[in-house]
Parts: sequence; C-alpha cells; structure tokens
Amino acid sequence: MFKDHFSGHAAAYAQARPTYPPALFQWLATQCPRRELAWDAGCGNGQASTALAEYFSAVFAADPSATQIAAANPHPKVRYAVEPAEQCSLADGSVDLVTVAQALHWFDCDRFFAEVRRVLTATGRIAVWCYERSGVCPEVDEVFMRLYQGELDAWWPPERRHIEAGYATLPFPFEVIPAPEFDLRCDWTLAQYLAYLRSWSAAQRYLKATGRDAVAGIEADLADAWGDPARTRIVRWPMKVKFGHP
Repeated sequence: MFKDHFSGHAAAYAQARPTYPPALFQWLATQCPRRELAWDAGCGNGQASTALAEYFSAVFAADPSATQIAAANPHPKVRYAVEPAEQCSLADGSVDLVTVAQALHWFDCDRFFAEVRRVLTATGRIAVWCYERSGVCPEVDEVFMRLYQGELDAWWPPERRHIEAGYATLPFPFEVIPAPEFDLRCDWTLAQYLAYLRSWSAAQRYLKATGRDAVAGIEADLADAWGDPARTRIVRWPMKVKFGHP
C-alpha cells in the first residue's frame, strides 16, 4: 500500500528540499553506455528528473502522488506520470538508467526490482541513493538533534531507519559498481534552514496531530546558534549511493 507522507505539503516540500550535486548526474551519465531513456522512480517533485534530462534524450518521471507530480518542475525532456514504482508502464528493455532518489525505503523492493529487470536494456544501470541528517556546525547541530531525536523522535515513520542505515538494511540484488563519495551542500540562511526542518514528514505529522509547530520550540535556540539570520551557512548532507547492473 502506498504510504503518502508528503502530498499534504507538496509545494512546501518542493521549495524546501536541498538539491543534489551536479557531479552525481555527470558521473551516472558516464557509466551508461547508452543515454536514450532514464526512469526516475518515486520522482517526487522532479528534482532528480530534470537533472537527468541534461544527459539523457528523455526522462520518464513517475510518482504515485498526484499532488507531488502537480508540484514537479516542468522540463521539455521529462514526461511525468502518476504511477507506482512497482507497476511501471514502460516497455520491456527500454530503459538505460533507473534512478531512485531518497525514495527506495517506501517501495515494495521485490516488486520494484522485478520491474527494473524487466525495463532495463542489456547495458542498463540502476542507481539508488539517500541522504540523512544535515550538519552545519556543532552549535547548530546540537539544537538540531534536540528536534530530530527529541520532540519529533516518535513521529518519524518506521521506514526512516533505512535512511539512517544508509540503505544497508535494504536489498540491492544487482552487480555492484563502486560509486564515488557524494554529498549535498546548500548555502542557506536561517529562514531557509527552518523551512527545510518544517518540511520533514515528522514535523508535518506532529503539526497535524497536535496543532503545534515542533520547530517553533527550538527556533530561538537555533537562531542563537546560527548568528546573523541573513548569514548563509553551508548545510551538508552525506549521501549513500548504490549503483549497479543486473
């Protein structure tokens, strides 16, 4: 069953998410012998989909949430569709690269991987990745953890444990090709960082259930730790990338 933790705040989610490093997509493209079609499964707001379009002739971007697709970034080479990753409408042997950006933990992996094997070409590749907790500086990170593991600890969906494990707890039944180290980096003001915290699924679940904004409880302390609210700080998320072929 599709677990939808983001449709209720799809527009805010799209605006507050960090962006993936261009070097990731450059590297993925170099690993693909053919670059005709990429399938971005569980595409959400299409952030990875449009990045892939810089290297592939066409991108099929699908997500089971119609609200997320409605908020996705348009691109002339990207075709969006509302459908689950476990039931792909693409033809057999038609895809050169399958990507899953921060979404594999929501999938029925056995059914999804069967679809991957069905749609990949003979030289096709699959890449899945996730990123976990952000880091700014010790002072900001201490306040962050009071929110992440304190007030919101019970509000994270159980699938979050796979993110915290860097997807080591999920199957990847493919021939592994070692991937370089990547991370996400954003130069954000305090307001941008707070918007990101409020976009968390746990923060939204807490708000819906209690009527209270959990981020407001740490906002003053976070502001003290941040300093000048107009100052941009580097926010970093280490990534875990799994890459391979059947």
